[in-house]
Amino acid sequence: MPGLRGPWSLRSQLIAACVGVLLVAMGVLGIAVPGLARAHALATLEERLAAEAQLLADRAAPLLAQGAGADLDALAKRLGARTDTRLTLIALDGTVVGESHQELAHVGNHASRQEVQEALATGRGRSLHYSETVGYEMLYVAVPLVWEGQLLGTARAALPVSEVDRLVAQLTRTILVAAAGGALLAIGVAVLAARAITQPLARLTQQAGALAANPARGGAAPLLAGPREVRQLGRALDELAAAVRDSLQRVAAERDRLDAVLAHLADGVVIVDSAGRVAQLNAAAARLLGREAAWAVGRTVAEVLRDHDLVRLVEQARSSAEAPAVATAFVEWSQPRRFLRAAVSRFGTGAAAQTLLVLQDLTELRRLETVRRDFVANVSHELRTPIAAIKAMVETLQDGALDDPAAARDFLGRIEQEVEGLHRLVAELLELSRLEAGQVPLQRVPTDPGRLVAQVVHRLRPLAERAGVSLTTALPPALPPVLVDAERMEQVLVSIVHNAIKFTPPSGTVVVRAAAEDGHVRLAVADTGVGIAPEHLPRIFERFYKADQARAGGGTGLGLAIAKHVVQLHGGAIWAESAGPGQGTTIHLRLPASAPPTGSRTGAC
Repeated sequence: MPGLRGPWSLRSQLIAACVGVLLVAMGVLGIAVPGLARAHALATLEERLAAEAQLLADRAAPLLAQGAGADLDALAKRLGARTDTRLTLIALDGTVVGESHQELAHVGNHASRQEVQEALATGRGRSLHYSETVGYEMLYVAVPLVWEGQLLGTARAALPVSEVDRLVAQLTRTILVAAAGGALLAIGVAVLAARAITQPLARLTQQAGALAANPARGGAAPLLAGPREVRQLGRALDELAAAVRDSLQRVAAERDRLDAVLAHLADGVVIVDSAGRVAQLNAAAARLLGREAAWAVGRTVAEVLRDHDLVRLVEQARSSAEAPAVATAFVEWSQPRRFLRAAVSRFGTGAAAQTLLVLQDLTELRRLETVRRDFVANVSHELRTPIAAIKAMVETLQDGALDDPAAARDFLGRIEQEVEGLHRLVAELLELSRLEAGQVPLQRVPTDPGRLVAQVVHRLRPLAERAGVSLTTALPPALPPVLVDAERMEQVLVSIVHNAIKFTPPSGTVVVRAAAEDGHVRLAVADTGVGIAPEHLPRIFERFYKADQARAGGGTGLGLAIAKHVVQLHGGAIWAESAGPGQGTTIHLRLPASAPPTGSRTGAC
């Protein structure tokens, strides 16, 4: 128990508190009383000086009105000697015309003195400051000189405040002596009182320290001498410590198990307290909701969930009079697009009632279900057309066309074309399955991407010319080689460029670009064709997926799916960009670069 071993024991604190209170009280008195006494003495002195100044003003006013300057100075000296007060008569322009303690020739103009200005302005002036003439602090009081309603100047009386300061100093010393005596008396009383209070507590503290040092003692009764109350309290403390220790161990074990379960759950779990605030949520819930767990705890359900359907579901469970069965709902979010299953239930009663919300992310399952359904529909569509055509031609041959050699050869040729299309479709499906399973061996070698692009463009330029489409390249003078299977990557580029030509109207353009970036080479095939709507962009690399009727003609619908898997097997990435229908499309390929070339390679074509 380090806190109990510090320099300030309870006894010391009690003594210090008693002495401190006394010292503070005496200190307040020592500060306040001298100040009040000095203020009172100065006020009394000020009244005396005001009376003497007024007496001087009454005697000097008629003389000043008659212009008797010598009589004024004599009057000031005579009255000053009689009252033992410094008296000064000051004309309206600040000239001193009478001075009791100094010759007029040595006295300067007093027009700027504070007490003079205040007397002329308010009828009475006061100033307390150091006098350079006499060499100590003095109190000055001035009153106006008025004769028959005419203001003639001011009369001033002054006395040193040294006597006031002497009385204040004596009072302060008396208070300090009393404070010292009181402090000694307080220490003695505090020591006796603290000893009577702390001795039983010291024994109990020793018992508590023993329990803390050896918790294994459990509920053993403490062997302490002393009052019965202390022994009973010590025994109760020992039993309480054992009970608390067992309870904390159980709670810690339960908490660790709960935290481990919540942390490893794939589903999001949110626990809401009786006040409607989030009490706890696991990492999966924080990820689904896009919130930091530390930020979310303590905030309202609406702030954290941000979905009115989920909030309504939780509030219904919280407001239910009885603990309901698990209520479920399916929620679809748009940003980011997710499909969730929410299950909510309430447990506990009163202030301990809590609500449990479990969020299951079904987005991937729903996507896979959609892909599977579309795949079945697309395969059925791709197979139904050639099979129906073959069946119709076979029935026609059976109905008599077989006897017509020319018609029979024509129908057999058409059947051969349809069978060839079916064979190509099955072969591409098998190739795609092998790519997805990673069973396709790759012969990766450093390959010049400029030369690879040049071969593809040279191969497809006749097709572009027949379609009336301009096929060009925009390549930098030198590019790092890419580590790829050149044959398969050429097939990928051929498929992408062929699609760009096929879906670009006459007079349109197809441009193949390349650039080096961060240890990779990015190839881009941009066309000015029919474009793709934004909602279709994420799915164009699925097998058989066709974005719209403009892209539904010809082909098996597997080219981009095969291209995606080939690029991914190379450790690269492929994606599409389009501003929308009629705005063209750009397919990007990002391939890992190999070691830098030994010489300059030119990829222009």
